[in-house]
Amino acid sequence: MRIAVVGSGYVGLVAGACFADVGTDVVCVDVDEGKLEKLRRGEVPFFEPRLDDLVKRNHPDRLRFSSNLADSIAGRKAVFIAVGTPPNEDGSADLQHVLKVAEDVAKLATNDLALVTKSTVPVGTNKKVREVVAKHAKHRISVVSNPEFLKEGDAVNDFLKPDRIVVGTDSDEAFDILARLYAPFNRQRNRIHRMSPESAEIVKYAANAMLATKISFMNEIARLCDVVGADVEDVRLAVGSDERIGLQFLYPGLGFGGSCFPKDLRALVHTGQELGVKMGVAEAATVANEAPVRLLLEHMEKDLGGLAGKAVAVWGLAFKPRTDDVREAPALKLIEHLVNKGASVRATDPQARETALVRLKEAGIAEKVALSADYYEICRGADALVVATEWNQYRSPDFERIRELMRGRHVFDGRNCLVPESVKDAGLCYRGMGRPALG
Repeated sequence: MRIAVVGSGYVGLVAGACFADVGTDVVCVDVDEGKLEKLRRGEVPFFEPRLDDLVKRNHPDRLRFSSNLADSIAGRKAVFIAVGTPPNEDGSADLQHVLKVAEDVAKLATNDLALVTKSTVPVGTNKKVREVVAKHAKHRISVVSNPEFLKEGDAVNDFLKPDRIVVGTDSDEAFDILARLYAPFNRQRNRIHRMSPESAEIVKYAANAMLATKISFMNEIARLCDVVGADVEDVRLAVGSDERIGLQFLYPGLGFGGSCFPKDLRALVHTGQELGVKMGVAEAATVANEAPVRLLLEHMEKDLGGLAGKAVAVWGLAFKPRTDDVREAPALKLIEHLVNKGASVRATDPQARETALVRLKEAGIAEKVALSADYYEICRGADALVVATEWNQYRSPDFERIRELMRGRHVFDGRNCLVPESVKDAGLCYRGMGRPALG
C-alpha cells in the first residue's frame, strides 16, 4: 500500500518508518527542509532507540522525505496527519496545524483516500476535520481517528508490537484500508478496536489520564509514608500484588513530565469545562504532580541547612530514561528552584544535555548550570547528589568513589531507584521519596 505521513516529528517519523519496515511505500512530509535533509542522510533529529536503524534501512526504497504535499499524496490510499497540537494558554489543544493539513489535503487530493488523524486531539476534532474536508474536497475523503499509544524510549517496539490499535470511523471503506495497513502488526490476535471517532478521540486522553493519576496517587502515598515513617516501597509491592491494580506506574518519584501527560491532562480538563463536565480526578492529578519536587526541596533544605551556596550534582535531565525529551521534565523544574535558592548546580544526562541547554537558556539560567557528560566528575566537591532520572547507569554506581569525590554526604534519590543500604554502607546519607532516611 502507498501512504503519506504529514509531520516528521516523533509520532509521524515513528509511524512512517515502522510502516515502511513492513513493506509499505511511505512518504513523510514536512515543511522543515533542514530536518528533511538530515533525515535523507539518515540522521534522526531526536533520540529514540532503534529509530535511526529503521530510517537508514528503509530510505530511500520504501521511505522518502518531501516538502511537496501535492506530489506526496498523489495516488496514496491513506494520508496520516501527525503534526503538533501544542497547548494554548487555557490548556486547550491548538488544532490550527491539524485543520490546515486537512484543508490542504482536501484541496490537493487527486483520488479517493482515507485521511487519518494520528495527532493527539480532543473529542470533536474528527467532526471539525470532516467539515473542512467537505468544504474543499473534490474526491471522496473518509476521515479516521487513529490515536497513537507510543512510549518515548520504546516507541518502535510499541508500534511494531501494539497492545491495541484504535480505529475510529463510520466508513467501512476507510476501516478496511486501516485494517489492511495494520495487518502486519495484527497477526497473533486481533488488536484492532473499531469504534466511533468520538470514542477513539477520548480513548487517548482517558488512557494518559489514568496512567498519570496512578503516578500522582502513589506520590501522595509516598508523602504520607514520609510523614509517618513507613516505606513506600513495601506499600507499592503489596498494593501492586493485587491483580486489579498491578505494579505498572506505581513508582513514586519526582512526578511525570514529557509532551503527553501534562498537556493531555490539561486538555481533558479544558474539554470537560467546555462541555460542562468537571474532570475532577484529572485536575487533581495535575495539581498533585507539582508536590514531589517541592517535597524534595524541603528535604534538601532541611538536611543541608539551606541551599544558598551549596553545590548540587544532578543526575538526569530528561523527563524519563531512554529519551532526550526534557519538556516539563521534573529535573529541570528542580534545577530552576535550586538556582533560584542560590545553589550551584552541575548536571548530566546521557542523551538530553543539548535539549536541556535550550530549555535552560529559555529560563534564563543556562549560565548558572554546568552541564557535563561525566556523571562522576560532577560529584567532585558537591554537597549533595540528586538522582532525577532513573537511567540504568545511575542505579548501581560506585558509591565509594562518589563518597571520595563529594564534599558532603547527602544523596537524594528522586526516583527511588537506588539501593539505600548500598548508599549507607559507603558512608553516605540516603533519602528517597517516601522511604526512611539512612545514614
